Amino acid sequence: MCGIVGCILIDDDKDVAPILFDCISKLEYRGYDSIGLATYDEKIYVKKDKGKIDEVNRKLDLPNMPGNFGIAHVRWATHGDPSKLNAHPQLDEENTIAVVHNGIIENNSQIKADLIDEGYTFKSDTDTEVIPHLIHKFMDGGLDLEHAVRKTIEILDGAYAIAAISSREPDKIVATRKDSPLIVGLGEDGYYLASDSPAILKYAKDIIYPEKGEIVILDKNGVVVHDEFDNPINKEVDTINWTPEMAEKEGYDHFMIKEINEQATAVRNTLTQRDNIQTIIDELGDVSRVCFVACGTSYHASLIGKYLLESLAGISTDVILASEFKYSAKTLKEDTLVIFISQSGETADSLKALDVANQTSKTLGIVNVAGSSITRRAQHVIQTQAGPEIGVAATKTYVSQLTAIYMFSALMAKDEKLLDELDKVPGFIDEVLEDVESIKAMSQRYNYAKDFFYLGRGYSYPTALEGALKLKEISYIHGEGYAAGELKHGPLALIDEGIPVVVVIPPGDSYKKTMSNLEEVKSRGAHVLAFGAADNEELLEKAPEVFKINSDVSEIIAPLVYIVPLQLLSYYITIEKGFDPDKPRNLAKCVTVE
Repeated sequence: MCGIVGCILIDDDKDVAPILFDCISKLEYRGYDSIGLATYDEKIYVKKDKGKIDEVNRKLDLPNMPGNFGIAHVRWATHGDPSKLNAHPQLDEENTIAVVHNGIIENNSQIKADLIDEGYTFKSDTDTEVIPHLIHKFMDGGLDLEHAVRKTIEILDGAYAIAAISSREPDKIVATRKDSPLIVGLGEDGYYLASDSPAILKYAKDIIYPEKGEIVILDKNGVVVHDEFDNPINKEVDTINWTPEMAEKEGYDHFMIKEINEQATAVRNTLTQRDNIQTIIDELGDVSRVCFVACGTSYHASLIGKYLLESLAGISTDVILASEFKYSAKTLKEDTLVIFISQSGETADSLKALDVANQTSKTLGIVNVAGSSITRRAQHVIQTQAGPEIGVAATKTYVSQLTAIYMFSALMAKDEKLLDELDKVPGFIDEVLEDVESIKAMSQRYNYAKDFFYLGRGYSYPTALEGALKLKEISYIHGEGYAAGELKHGPLALIDEGIPVVVVIPPGDSYKKTMSNLEEVKSRGAHVLAFGAADNEELLEKAPEVFKINSDVSEIIAPLVYIVPLQLLSYYITIEKGFDPDKPRNLAKCVTVE
């Protein structure tokens, strides 16, 4: 979950450190506890320490380093506590090789023991430090930097994206990857490496995507990619259509609130994929079963997909957590469609599951990041159109995933009525966003709570789950989502005086039973926060607090609209508690490592 950057500038007289610092700062959303840079100017210079980027920069003045090429890193600790010694870049004993690494080296203990036996000394507790020592060993044996890196990765087990520089072979960056993201940017003023495109959008829009085991060499003359047999490869160049401004706050206090406000646009843009989705459906042929595979927020989107496909198209549908997929893999058949939902397209568990599913079944990826691993490995791809999402808690990517799932389901079922309803969703979302003051007031009344419960039935059950997840992710309040019909099977024992209970209660078939559940918790002293139709007189009378949503929002499309005020509630409660919603503790945006 770390972030890496590399850059080599064409101009010898221009320092790279300000650019590295700018780029690596764009990756803080991936989660980090330390930051470091390494540049080269007759020797390798390193500045690094634990702490927030701004704090470390005030202490070390990170952009003030000589040299026109270098590498940078924001670290998420996996091996060794956050510390200056454990921060990247990691170096060899002679300070001639610097390495940044995203991933986990699973056999680092054995490698470290072998290197210590050979006389190498280790300064950090990281798994990464074995990499510069191995490169040093192989360069001492006569290999150049590229082939020393290749020899090194032959020994490594695990996931990695690696970038290395060496004072023995200046004016060059060598990089490679396996199961961790890495992109290469071709800019007018230089050449770039990064874990994710927002880091380099300002400097390069033409992108190359290295595959597992390929070696990338950057120098002032350009970029060369070699396959595992040292053969040069002509890589396809993609152009990112995101603008640098799309990855900036643009006057908002946080990325999360900016991205919540971009959701109507994200839905509109994703609706343009209808023709592409119809083409995919035509190519799929007969499908007797669908399996959604996802994690976290994407899992909740998949649960709604199950309701849609089973109720509209009559297709048996399962939803499987990616980390649990291997226990179900033997049930896959040729006419099974396995749909992988991932914001980043780099989720490690999902990628492993995709490789398994490709052996037996039809596969489809629903992904927001163009060129990501899932887009290159799935047989079919629906590209959501959310644009870059920087906030760790998924918001606009969630509604974009839902939009793609709704279109896929409606087209599978040939349901023109639902397709027409989807066109109205952006307007409904905009109406919710116009009433933000009601949510702010609600957040001020309920930020005291230590526990929240969320209830919903049918299509609203996954919405309750997602609302609870948003709350716990960023406010650190315990939130639990339940199918409302399960109250008497245990959860009701937890309802006590003053506990806030969010009830997602749109008009429709599930309304009456959900209203009975609302009465149940209300009678036990719960503070009920209902989210329902604006013209529902019964709800307005019986629920102490009601956030009013356009009554034309039907039960089936409610998940696309009703999630928005729940996101806002989580955001403003977090602000009231004084926490940063963009940087929740212990979480990161792209979970590429198990």
